[in-house]
Amino acid sequence: MKSREEIKAIANQVIIDEKNAVENLRNYINDAFAEAVETIFSASGRVVVTGIGKSANIAVKIVSTFNSTGTPALFLHAADAIHGDLGMVRPGDVVICISKSGNTPEIKVLVPLIKNFGNRLIAIVGNTDSFLAHEADIVLDTTVEHEACPNNLAPTSSTTAQLVMGDALAVALIECRNFTARDFARFHPGGALGKQLYLRVADLYIQNERPMVTPDTPITDTIIEMTSKRLGCAVVVEGDKVCGIITDGDLRRMMQTSHSPKIASDIMHPNPRTILDTEYAVNALQMMRNNSITQLIVTDNSGRYLGIVHIHDILREGII
Repeated sequence: MKSREEIKAIANQVIIDEKNAVENLRNYINDAFAEAVETIFSASGRVVVTGIGKSANIAVKIVSTFNSTGTPALFLHAADAIHGDLGMVRPGDVVICISKSGNTPEIKVLVPLIKNFGNRLIAIVGNTDSFLAHEADIVLDTTVEHEACPNNLAPTSSTTAQLVMGDALAVALIECRNFTARDFARFHPGGALGKQLYLRVADLYIQNERPMVTPDTPITDTIIEMTSKRLGCAVVVEGDKVCGIITDGDLRRMMQTSHSPKIASDIMHPNPRTILDTEYAVNALQMMRNNSITQLIVTDNSGRYLGIVHIHDILREGII
């Protein structure tokens, strides 16, 4: 068994080796890469990503990234392709084939079939003098000097390079498509990430009571309103427009002074923080953080008082 120091040294060397492999990819970002992006962008069909072994695992991840960022894609295992799954490839599809050696038996069988279909073939390959590289329409070089594996056998640096090349394609396509955060949200509706991108204040405030007093409401009635609505505040309105807010803190400070206010307007804060009901909930959270407050008054475009959004509403949705 290695000592702890030796184990840490091994891990650090793996990171260095893979970092160098990734940095070397910058030498391979050339016109062929730009052509690959243009080909995928202008394709009438999908992107079919295929590979064998560890390269197949990388292909699955690249497909996932494409699909979540606006480039329709599907995974085709190279071994399954030559046993019937090749029917997944349709006219107009672009095929990306990933292989370190570019000479595996499955690749040698699959590539001519794809070429016969007339589909454009992009190779992500670690051997530019291979069968795959010679047959592909576009070659993206992911050659690595050596694997991080001490025997230079297990795919480590090579698969990292493949993955980064796939990410480079995906991000370039994001920019070409002007793919926005709102677009991203359409494909990620679940979890905290999705909620940050689609959940709006209007989805939250409607669950709450609507504490409300007028400027001339007696202090005792104001306290009763705040207590019954359980949101730690009461909004002061004239008509349906906001003119102030009273919080639990205001009441505590009132009790600590000799001042004896009689009505709500005596202790209210004028010009309180408000947020439109159409704003994203994550923006409400940011506003609360910036102003060290726990609730915001919700209004519509005309300034009409709609309700209260509380930080607990946001916590409950798991956005934080």
